[in-house]
Amino acid sequence: MSNESTQANNLLPANIAALAAYSSAKSEMLSGTTWLNANESPYAKTIQLSVEDLNRYPDPQPQLVIDRYAAYAELESENVLMTRGADEGIELLVRTYCESAKDSIALFLPTYGMYKVTADTHNVAINALTQAQLLNGSVDEIVDAVGSSKLVFICNPNNPTGSLTPLDKVTAIATALADKALVIVDEAYIEFCPEQSATKLINQFSNVVVLRTLSKAFALAGLRTGFTLAQAATLAPIRKVIAPYPVSGVVASIAAQAIAPDAITSMRRQVIILNALKAKLVQWLSESPAVLKILTGEGNFVTLKLADKNYFKIALEQGLVMRAFTLYGESDWLRISIGSEQELKQVKIWLDGLALPTASAISAQQEVS
Repeated sequence: MSNESTQANNLLPANIAALAAYSSAKSEMLSGTTWLNANESPYAKTIQLSVEDLNRYPDPQPQLVIDRYAAYAELESENVLMTRGADEGIELLVRTYCESAKDSIALFLPTYGMYKVTADTHNVAINALTQAQLLNGSVDEIVDAVGSSKLVFICNPNNPTGSLTPLDKVTAIATALADKALVIVDEAYIEFCPEQSATKLINQFSNVVVLRTLSKAFALAGLRTGFTLAQAATLAPIRKVIAPYPVSGVVASIAAQAIAPDAITSMRRQVIILNALKAKLVQWLSESPAVLKILTGEGNFVTLKLADKNYFKIALEQGLVMRAFTLYGESDWLRISIGSEQELKQVKIWLDGLALPTASAISAQQEVS
């Protein structure tokens, strides 16, 4: 390491020097031909775009996008803040509501990794609870475990397990934590089970915040667009903290088209197709001796436990890229995004190939006997 690098590192705060960066699906630098590792939609969009006004600063909160998303979420425009992906919403909440080196956030592991990375970045402590506590514990037990944490993150449906916390339980937790903590419901995958959305709680609870994204069902992962939904008074201090021009004019134009009424209708049709394809994939997985356990849940993905973690390497050799996970201390878990029918056929080919050695062994044993 050069002297310049050493000097620069000496300037780092301790929490940043010790920070383990979030490893996204794309940061793993894998190569392949079939990509089912990032929970992306297989549907590409056709967008009409004008770039004639790039010499001007954009609207900080583009009104057409805000109004359309408010209508979609059945809220008022004052309840909507547009952000650079839901990740910026996470960062803004931690930065606005948590005091460095004093406050903590509660999260339920295993869950989305950016909650922890964001808290670590701001020197905010982690109150690490479990999905089992969230799903099986009583509300009193959960509130006791949350303790003095300022923010409570509930990823619903949860990534990577797909588990869903019932809306009545979210309601009870929000009620018990009124004036004590913000309950942040991350609904990145809610379009795949919209009846479970917590947006209907926003008018009732000032401590309920919902995070949304256009990256999943809306098929715009490359746009990096999200929304933070809450009561106007809850969003007011966040509006003080957010960057002055967080949304480019180009992004606003694309987002407005993506959430127009006819585009929302198209998205819902695609969700029906993807949910049907997911059911077919789950059936294939349940019939495969290569799979020991399946976490079906909700969302456009399935997480499973492999009988042999080397099966993942075989998939990569075939050009099939899925997301390897370490869950519950075990490194033989895999998350498969729901792609197109053709892409999922590649998964079936991979699964069938893994079953061949078992079939051959049975045949050989029969010949010997």
